[in-house]
Amino acid sequence: MSIPTMEMELSTKIAQLELVSEDLPAVIIIHNILTQTVEYMSPWGQRILRTNLQELKDMGIAYFHRFFNPAEMDDYVPRIMQMIQENKEREFVSFFHQVRPSAADEWQWYLGATRIFFRNADGLPTHCITFALPVEQAHYINAKVNRLLEENTFLRANKHIFGGLTHREKEVLTLMGLGRNTAEMATQLNISEKTVSTHRRNIKNKLHAQSSYDVTRFAQAFDLI
Repeated sequence: MSIPTMEMELSTKIAQLELVSEDLPAVIIIHNILTQTVEYMSPWGQRILRTNLQELKDMGIAYFHRFFNPAEMDDYVPRIMQMIQENKEREFVSFFHQVRPSAADEWQWYLGATRIFFRNADGLPTHCITFALPVEQAHYINAKVNRLLEENTFLRANKHIFGGLTHREKEVLTLMGLGRNTAEMATQLNISEKTVSTHRRNIKNKLHAQSSYDVTRFAQAFDLI
């Protein structure tokens, strides 16, 4: 397939989407994988971002940094890149992300889903498509997603500290997170109470924990409880 023919096929697919884009309850975005630029965005998305398609194309990669919260990008962007690299049929990545048209606006949650949209003559992905569904501000999921975001941020910031714990210290941390006392830990782990006390002290020092809440937060963030 020649390049002009491929470009015509891509344009035809985008034109077909345009016919129904305003009837869909989601914003449609098509990205050029090779140039990392926006190829198409449905009119609804342009209105939300208070921009137009040509401006989006001219932004290039700056588009991502201007409109999206980088706190979640570390989670979903690597998964999207892996999906593209594996190049599997019907595969998609779903994710929550926050968007705002300017720094003066509040972040708005969206549920996104991305998959490969177009491939070249060699079968390699060149474009991906994303559907972004806005989450109602009053919806209970907003509070849940915000808590998840905070936990993920905490996890990334403290991964090196958690990695410094020994296997036994992680076992003790699990029981601390569950509220077990020293005697209960000693019995369950088959070690002396003195050893348990030493582990507890070392764990608090390594985690810079000032309270039982700090300890529990670590245990929860790293899926120990």
